[in-house]
Amino acid sequence: MLYKSSSDKHDYQPLYQESFVLIKATSLEKAKAKALNHGKNESVSYTNENEETITWSLQQVVDVNSVLDDDFDSSEDVVDLYTRHFRNYEAYQSFEPLLSKEQFE
Repeated sequence: MLYKSSSDKHDYQPLYQESFVLIKATSLEKAKAKALNHGKNESVSYTNENEETITWSLQQVVDVNSVLDDDFDSSEDVVDLYTRHFRNYEAYQSFEPLLSKEQFE
């Protein structure tokens, strides 16, 4: 999942966050719907220490795929696995084939 920060500050540089989540679903279609819903629910706005409004919002669900071992214990339908942040969206876009609709064979 790809999130983007924005701000009401004129010269704000967006920060991006890539998150990997584990979703319980009975099909890839249902998992995609849950991922989209989860991403939209994670959108948040807050005022930082400089009195600027920062908003994090879902940019895109990049990929949904099944796991090799679906026997995970969790009472939650969505489990965060890994998150990283970056500023250069173009660089991310250049190495992430799923953003450009390329698919691995």
